[in-house]
Amino acid sequence: MRYAYYPGCSLESSAKEYDLSIRACCQFTGVELMEIPDWICCGASSAHATSHLLSIALPAKALIQTEAMGLHQVIAPCVSCLTRLKVASMEMDKDEELKRDVEKVLEAPYHGSVRVRNILDVFLNDVGIDKIKEAVVEPLKGLRVACYYGCLLTRPPHIAQFDDVENPHSMDDLMRAVGAETVDWSFKTDCCGVSMSLVETDAALYLTNKILEGAKDAGADCVAVACPLCQSNLDLRQKDIGNKFGTFYDMPILYFSQLMGLAFGATMQDVGLEKVIVDPFPVLGRV
Repeated sequence: MRYAYYPGCSLESSAKEYDLSIRACCQFTGVELMEIPDWICCGASSAHATSHLLSIALPAKALIQTEAMGLHQVIAPCVSCLTRLKVASMEMDKDEELKRDVEKVLEAPYHGSVRVRNILDVFLNDVGIDKIKEAVVEPLKGLRVACYYGCLLTRPPHIAQFDDVENPHSMDDLMRAVGAETVDWSFKTDCCGVSMSLVETDAALYLTNKILEGAKDAGADCVAVACPLCQSNLDLRQKDIGNKFGTFYDMPILYFSQLMGLAFGATMQDVGLEKVIVDPFPVLGRV
């Protein structure tokens, strides 16, 4: 199974552990990632506020590069990147004039042959639960995981076209396949407030506190995520949350791919565990 791979800016910097753990999981499950050469930023999240043409042309560059590689599926693990690539594909499909403008700006044709894929979707539906289970050598038995999808992974539904918009289960299915227990909780698609974290910090702290409180009340040992912004917000804000609300959760916020990689036998360094702020080792040491 071969796919074009668009890591995006976050996975090359603040979310490097997401990139590392995805690559590790792919090696264990037979997924071949072909990183797009000389990829550029997709424009999230400011380009659309500057120019509509710019907001489409930037992610369209990755689609054109994918076609040039002779591939017709591209994986974009970052949810913001995923959304921008999907929006570009859909808008060019329905607006021929916009497509011509994009091709003129990028000086290359786009034939509309690329399908933009969610990494959860690839693991769940292309690799499959059976093969995931076969790859497990260190099952995560005894680990209770709150799977957090955030507000963008399944929304807007006509763009995401993935999972149940209100009660998604794809990450839960994968976590159970590697031996973990997933908790039933009410905050899996609530917004964490990351877009307000600098300009309305108190509002962001309120939202993140409610999410962490919900995970703790559900009996979770850790929270699994699939979004670099959600991970950084929930991970980095816990000290501030404790100072403001008096509750120190010490709740590890891990990428689902980090947990999968550990279950497959990857080392802690392979999945970048040392980059997580809230120490995950006391929790993982129990399992």
